[in-house]
Amino acid sequence: MKPSSFDYTAPSTVGEAVALLADEEREAKVVAGGQSLIPMLNMRLARPEVLVDITRIPELGRLHVDTEGNLRIGAAVRQARAAADPALRNGWPLLAAAIERIGHPQIRNRGTVCGSLAHHDPAAELPTAALALDARFVITGPHGTRTVTAEDFFVATFSTAVEADELLTEVVFPPLPANHGWAFEELTRRHGDFATVGVAVVLERSPGTDTVRTARVVFSGAAPVPVRLVATENALVGSDAGGQALAAAAGTVLAGLAPSDDIHATAEYRREGAAHLLVRACTTAWERC
Repeated sequence: MKPSSFDYTAPSTVGEAVALLADEEREAKVVAGGQSLIPMLNMRLARPEVLVDITRIPELGRLHVDTEGNLRIGAAVRQARAAADPALRNGWPLLAAAIERIGHPQIRNRGTVCGSLAHHDPAAELPTAALALDARFVITGPHGTRTVTAEDFFVATFSTAVEADELLTEVVFPPLPANHGWAFEELTRRHGDFATVGVAVVLERSPGTDTVRTARVVFSGAAPVPVRLVATENALVGSDAGGQALAAAAGTVLAGLAPSDDIHATAEYRREGAAHLLVRACTTAWERC
């Protein structure tokens, strides 16, 4: 199919973009990479009256590490560019690994980091990575700018804290501890498919010891939002990340995850897969500490 008719505009400032989104007389949608929006337009699942192209706003194309060591990614930064950035790959390798699992190169060459986060498919890689890395989201609207934590940003399937008259302008990733290890694992039918279930793990080793100081464990494909399992993290903290500890942690996954059945997999299959992925991811993350 072809999309219904719409107007197109490419503002040069964030203020102009927000003004267009705040216009109550016409429904507007933001387009940057368009890798999710364009198919929805073609299938007429979305019928906006105006598309607001934000790729010509200079400040939204910035990708840099600020003076406090935070990685800041603007809303127009392509996924391929982010994954290839040396600072990102060195300081936030889990994020690079998550991006590299998104679809295929053609998708990553057009899609944006913030676009995937704002679209929020619960089986997607970037929402899971953002929660695991404790990201913050900078949102600008007609009443100013606000910052939202990852825990509060993802609301439901295809729904986030960004209101219709607001624009996600930037995502911010804080620096990771020196003695940390990471892993990102997915269970997929084919390369490039959305994951049936996935997990992101960040472990921190206690200095001078062989025990886990902190842990962050986040699952994708198991609920309408990324799921952080605190019980699993508690099972890992203070342990040596050995076989007994990993078995206990896997048990908390089987007890704590509550996915749904769908045409792709049963809930039981997802739970079993998640527990298996956790053990593999924790083993890899601990080796990297």
